[in-house]
Amino acid sequence: MRDQRPAIILLFIFLISGVLLVKLFAIQVLDDSFLKRAESNAIQRIVDHPYRGLVYDRTGKLMVFNNPIFDLMVVPREFNVGDTAKFCELFRISKEELIESYNAAKSYSKVKPSPLIKQLSTTDFARIQDFLVDYPGLFILTRSVRSYPSATTAHALGYIGEISGGQLEKDTIGYYSQGDYVGLSGLEKYYEKELRGKKGVKYKMVNVRGVDKGPFKEGEYDTLSIAGQNLTSTIDLDLQRYGEMLMNGKTGSVVAIEPKTGEILAMISAPFYDPNQLTGAEFGKTYKKLNRDNSKPLFNRPIMATYPPGSIFKIVQSLIGLQEGVLTPNSTFACNRSLVACHNHPNPVNLFGAIRNSCNPYYHQAFRQIINREVSSNTFKDTEIGLNAWREKVLKFGLGSPLGMDMTGEKGGDIPSSKLYDRIYGAGHWKYSTIYSLSIGQGEMQVTPLQMANLAAIFANKGYYYTPHLVKAINGNPKRIPAKFQEKHSVGVDARHFDLIQDAMAEAIYGTAARAVMTDLVIAGKTGTAQNPHGEDHSVFVAFAPKDNPKIAIAVYVENAGWGGRAAASTASLMIEKYIRRTISRPELQDYVIAGNFIY
Repeated sequence: MRDQRPAIILLFIFLISGVLLVKLFAIQVLDDSFLKRAESNAIQRIVDHPYRGLVYDRTGKLMVFNNPIFDLMVVPREFNVGDTAKFCELFRISKEELIESYNAAKSYSKVKPSPLIKQLSTTDFARIQDFLVDYPGLFILTRSVRSYPSATTAHALGYIGEISGGQLEKDTIGYYSQGDYVGLSGLEKYYEKELRGKKGVKYKMVNVRGVDKGPFKEGEYDTLSIAGQNLTSTIDLDLQRYGEMLMNGKTGSVVAIEPKTGEILAMISAPFYDPNQLTGAEFGKTYKKLNRDNSKPLFNRPIMATYPPGSIFKIVQSLIGLQEGVLTPNSTFACNRSLVACHNHPNPVNLFGAIRNSCNPYYHQAFRQIINREVSSNTFKDTEIGLNAWREKVLKFGLGSPLGMDMTGEKGGDIPSSKLYDRIYGAGHWKYSTIYSLSIGQGEMQVTPLQMANLAAIFANKGYYYTPHLVKAINGNPKRIPAKFQEKHSVGVDARHFDLIQDAMAEAIYGTAARAVMTDLVIAGKTGTAQNPHGEDHSVFVAFAPKDNPKIAIAVYVENAGWGGRAAASTASLMIEKYIRRTISRPELQDYVIAGNFIY
């Protein structure tokens, strides 16, 4: 038994050796996971970010293009900084910034690349590229930022920025990664899927010092990026620039629409800013500065600001009255100023005269007849029923809810219903005398400048509109714009009723907006003065031209500028002339608008 021990020990050794050899064979020959892991240590996966689509104006002028920038990326596990002071000096970064960026990258992933220094300029890249070989784990990722050759149309175009954590969570298809740039406002946000393109991927072999040794397996696994699709905007760049010049130093908005298509020709929110400010490495600082500005240059007034429509709403009242048979062209009321204040004009007036002279008492009495139709023996109930029926007709004019244009953040304003007054006064405790201010576009009624421009388009089209929009074609194809922008909306008023309205609006500017008159171009317009409890009233004007073949419909709001026939009407008239004639024949009116002394 004692003589068998060496044999048993040898057998045990052979068995253990056999097991180890089998395991080694499996690892080296049968299982390639270790090979792949070894290869991955020498392979760099580089995402090839596509160029975003370009944006052109309706005439082919370039509005937005791409400028290359460079992100210095780090793979934390491979990164070795060595002399921190020297590194910070070479790469022009503070020690605190370096530590913060590195820790953020390590927290995200030790093996996946993250930005260490973002948005290096071409000059900075050229300065540091020779030093990259000395720092393993660093490489350059090329991407692009937006640039705006005309420095205009900021609110409509929008801007791009780094994707947030919340947006990443909503990315159900996993397209985006931390550090990607996405559209955050305007067209950039609404048409993000069209503009962003498709990412590509490149695999590169690198040695232990991070030196590029060429493509992995001759690029067998590489995929090319696909550039984003180009947008042709509906904006007329020359008209937009001219409007911004007129509105410089003022607060308000201008929206101009091509009536027959709903295409937005100009969309100005004043005060405005240079869109080039919200690009590049200084994006965060500049955004904070603009956001703190008391004048609110980031606030998109055409779609977000709400005001009472003022006297312009009298046109809507007239059309509803005509359609319902409550009013006729010959309906006449006295200008009874004991009902509501008015200004001097002939008395009494028919419907044409009421529009031409903007008679407040006329609409006080006409609105009463529209609302109180004696469908109930209870006066309070009769007013409630009439108000709700009237509201349904008003909503068809694109008021009371967002129109649905191709921008996010659009407000809908408010057309009050009986529920509002029940909440304020209690059910059965209000009647016509409570709500009569609605008759002249005041009170609880609120609209946006975009909605007012759309009203002007409805008046021009004699009863229909297309949802206003900012994109005319995608990759040159007009049929690729969203279908909803090609759908015709009727407001439920017969076209024949608009003949009187258009004639009266053409006459109205002679009485209330004489500055807007042009001798050889007939403009149909209506002034308004939106009441402002916080200071001077807002100047409002809507118009379309030429009257018999409208090519442009426009709404102008100039805040704290008083009477609509001054600031707003003058600005609108100049914009109309600029668009139709491409030149200005009234330099004195232009000087008046630029000077901005409207309430003196």
